[in-house]
Amino acid sequence: MRSVPAAAVLAAIFCLAIHPARAESVDATLIFAADVSRSVDDDEFKLQRQGYAAAVTNPRVLQAIAAGQHGAIAICFIEWSGPEEQQVVADWTVVRDGESAASFAAILLNAPRSFVGRTSISAALDFGRAYFAKAGVTTERRVIDVSGDGTNNSGRPVLDAREETLAAGIIINGLAIINEHPNPGYFAHTQPPEGLPEYYRQNVVGGPGSFLLVMQDFSSFGEAITNKLMNEIAAAPHPWQAAAAGRQPYR
Repeated sequence: MRSVPAAAVLAAIFCLAIHPARAESVDATLIFAADVSRSVDDDEFKLQRQGYAAAVTNPRVLQAIAAGQHGAIAICFIEWSGPEEQQVVADWTVVRDGESAASFAAILLNAPRSFVGRTSISAALDFGRAYFAKAGVTTERRVIDVSGDGTNNSGRPVLDAREETLAAGIIINGLAIINEHPNPGYFAHTQPPEGLPEYYRQNVVGGPGSFLLVMQDFSSFGEAITNKLMNEIAAAPHPWQAAAAGRQPYR
């Protein structure tokens, strides 16, 4: 067998240095940021996890992913509670088919609960904003999907975190959960006078085509997340489209 000249090997290495491998292109990068503060009891926690797992593997969602320009999205699942409590439960995964979606869902269904603490939406946004750097893909659309059942009661002001996130070009969508039966024995959220949905609209949700969904309890979590994910996979709608669909665009 002929040996390869050392000069040829060095030339090949030099070319690789000049032309590094390109990161995979996806249609969107999406962080699911789920509230696991102390107001969320164990049954509600399970409904959340099961709902996210069901949404990711839903045939309608997989069909929508396949219909995109690149036929793939990158997703990550984070649980959050207080200012120092953010945990990556399922790390960045490129989903393009049922197999990759099922692998992601299996992690969600088997991983233990991360926290039972206070509620810092601001810290969740700060953590998520920084974590996009670890996605390892290229995309023009970055979204943080925040689900929660209460207001920001710990950490820095949520408006500051939101504005920094929007300034970075990241869209924030919301799922406001009306939890009328918080975990007994723990501190319950004092709901804002304007109501939790309006609080999310004014303080959390933002960016082009952003929207908010409202749930009256945890029982229909799976269907709500499926519909939400379908909207997030699609290209950001114009404000009039969002209004027509009953969603709240950012102003």
